[in-house]
Amino acid sequence: MQGTAMLDANLKTQLKSYLEKIVQPIEIVASLDNGDKSRELQSLLQEIATLSDHITLIERSDDNERKPSFSINRPGVDTGIRFAAIPMGHEFTSLVLALLQVGGHPVKLDEAVIEQIRNLDGDYVFETYISLSCQNCPEVVQALNVMALINPRIRQATIDGALFQDEVEKREIMAVPTTYLNGEVFGQGRTSVEEILAKLDTGAGARKAVELSAKAPYDVLIVGGGPAGAAAAIYAARKGIRTGVVSERFGGQVLDTLAIENFVSVKETEGPKFATALEQHVKSYEVDIMNVQLASELVPGKLIEIKLANGGSLKSKTVVLATGARWREINVPGEREYRNHGVAYCPHCDGPLFKGKRVAVIGGGNSGVEAAIDLAGLVSHVTLIEFGDELRADAVLQRKLHSLKNVTVITSAQTTEITGDSKKVNGLVYKDRKTDAVHKVELEGVFVQIGLVPNTEWLKGTIALSRHGEIEVDAKGQTSIPGVFAAGDVTTVPFKQIVIAVGEGAKASLSAFDHLIRSSVSDEEDVAAAAETVAA
Repeated sequence: MQGTAMLDANLKTQLKSYLEKIVQPIEIVASLDNGDKSRELQSLLQEIATLSDHITLIERSDDNERKPSFSINRPGVDTGIRFAAIPMGHEFTSLVLALLQVGGHPVKLDEAVIEQIRNLDGDYVFETYISLSCQNCPEVVQALNVMALINPRIRQATIDGALFQDEVEKREIMAVPTTYLNGEVFGQGRTSVEEILAKLDTGAGARKAVELSAKAPYDVLIVGGGPAGAAAAIYAARKGIRTGVVSERFGGQVLDTLAIENFVSVKETEGPKFATALEQHVKSYEVDIMNVQLASELVPGKLIEIKLANGGSLKSKTVVLATGARWREINVPGEREYRNHGVAYCPHCDGPLFKGKRVAVIGGGNSGVEAAIDLAGLVSHVTLIEFGDELRADAVLQRKLHSLKNVTVITSAQTTEITGDSKKVNGLVYKDRKTDAVHKVELEGVFVQIGLVPNTEWLKGTIALSRHGEIEVDAKGQTSIPGVFAAGDVTTVPFKQIVIAVGEGAKASLSAFDHLIRSSVSDEEDVAAAAETVAA
């Protein structure tokens, strides 16, 4: 078999420079048949093999592996890393990293994490279903590939759902990434090495709680690792004060954003790349980053305490709350029951799984209309449902939407139920708000795009919140609790934009520093006054 070229000259040049970092032999073992996709994969692997003297390509057709697929091994050593995919798109980076790491390039993980992976007891066979347009999938793929490389009892197969549609349908997978462990669903959505370890190593949470509780108090503790939290950390660290960041997932909602084209000075980038840049910038300073930790309670006091879901706690002289927001749910029967089984929130990630099917998009703002436009190129038909009397998206987006022949727009419509057959979505029910007539739309997928809800449930009853659940702040980012500041999408500041969140994070951090200075002056005055009283 001989396929056509998969890599253009520019990409080949870049890849060749990366592969120069390989220091030991690699064997790519390809499992191929006579299909077109096998020819595509063969062509890609042959091109890669020509770019490094350390890489040998071995082709097989008589094994029992998925076809087309390939493993990346060392001579005589099966690393457990397999791609049942033609890893272009977002997964090209996963392929390059796997080649480098198998070829001896150092793994960028803390030694404690590497040791934790080595010490996992048991045999773990992971299968991760992805789509090449999914920006959340590479983190899961790369995490499990690294774990397989470190621990020989771990195996990981990356499976392109569009390439192995029969498996997707048999397992009724309707969201990516979806990971199976030893044949059972292990997790869905973006997942880091630390999060995977927390699920596999059941004693890790308790050990971490003890470790965190023993930490000395911070001058500034930031809760949240999105753009606002990252900016706050950088500005605090630059003041030379003890700074910590505790975050459920560093990067926050940016990790779920595909294209960023309005961050000043950066013409265009992707959310995960932007999140990585944020983390690298923060790590260039002396900041204690505590990732995969969920805050559960704030206790005011001279030293403010942040209690964590794992039982640990942290203390700080000042706190910046930057916990961001998440996709808003429509809260109708069927939404949660069929989440990841037809109900989705990321059209870029999950859209390819609905190729040729009928879907609905709920929401007529920019995000909803953009989702409908993107999906129209994949699915057989899109029904866009808007609660209001007219769409709220920008005019240019509406013109594009109305030019598409496989899109139906329904306004003044209230979604009342998402229906299914107990396994997956089969329809949507809405009420015409003008006539009260009830209608049902038969479809296979529903994408909810109705905005955001702030992550403040853990703060209710402790701090002043708006009627929308946002943290109320003044012009300096000060909340209703002295020494506690807030920034970003979690606050009442209008316009939820990355560039605004970054500015607000910097402002909140500077305000916290100002509070520290004034507090220290007050403390000195109190001490002096007490000394005078004693002397008198």
